[in-house]
Amino acid sequence: MKFVCALLFALNLLTVLPAEEHSFLKNGVTAHRGNSVAWPENTIPAFESGILAGADWLELDIFLTKDGKLVVTHDKTTKRVGDQNRDVADSTYAELKTIDVATDFRRRKQLTKTECPPQQMPLLEEVLLLVKQQHKTRVSLQPKADCVKEAVALVKRLKMEPWVGFNDGNLKYMTQVKQLAPEIPVFWDRGADTDIAADIKIARQRGFEALVLHYSGITPEKVQQIKAAGLEPGAWTVNDPDLMQQLLKQGVERIYTDDPSLLLGLKNQ
Repeated sequence: MKFVCALLFALNLLTVLPAEEHSFLKNGVTAHRGNSVAWPENTIPAFESGILAGADWLELDIFLTKDGKLVVTHDKTTKRVGDQNRDVADSTYAELKTIDVATDFRRRKQLTKTECPPQQMPLLEEVLLLVKQQHKTRVSLQPKADCVKEAVALVKRLKMEPWVGFNDGNLKYMTQVKQLAPEIPVFWDRGADTDIAADIKIARQRGFEALVLHYSGITPEKVQQIKAAGLEPGAWTVNDPDLMQQLLKQGVERIYTDDPSLLLGLKNQ
């Protein structure tokens, strides 16, 4: 699998397209923390696998380290995923690199280190450069701390605006994205019991592209309200095939899932 990934990305490097010629997919499948059903979440193999699966978007989480590095991880500490417990914001990247962030995945899946090798927490820049090597799948960044300014600056330095979006429920962070880079799409995450009419009004005022609701609060009426406002209706985070089918029938256009291949298979039936 790693050889295939490396070969595909190497071939893609031979053709760097101008922004207007990107052929990004549009299938409504967001690989949540990468293809995290098959690989440790928020790791390079998970993102490579999400791209190869054919998801049109990857999703990842970002923090800022003690020494100012943007890293890809979901929690404030490494306790859940790693073999050490460190506070991400109070650690240097050199310290965080010593942690095997595949530990929890390996334990839950009952795999050996041969079957699931140790993984380091990646820098955001590493993942962005990986994504930039191809022109099918984009990546949505979820800031878990006050680091939007730094993330947008990195995206602009790498000239990756066409490949990147942002998602989160934090209105301040999502508004900041649009203030710094209006061309970057925002997927505003909302809870199950959110006031959908108020959210639509805010989303349109701020220039957001989508409302992504927790799946348990989605109804056909809410989906139609979102669509009528010119926004994309989405759901997070869904791994059950029956629920996926139900949401698709209700008109949900984007589903965040740990299992992008499962969702793509259902959509292609």
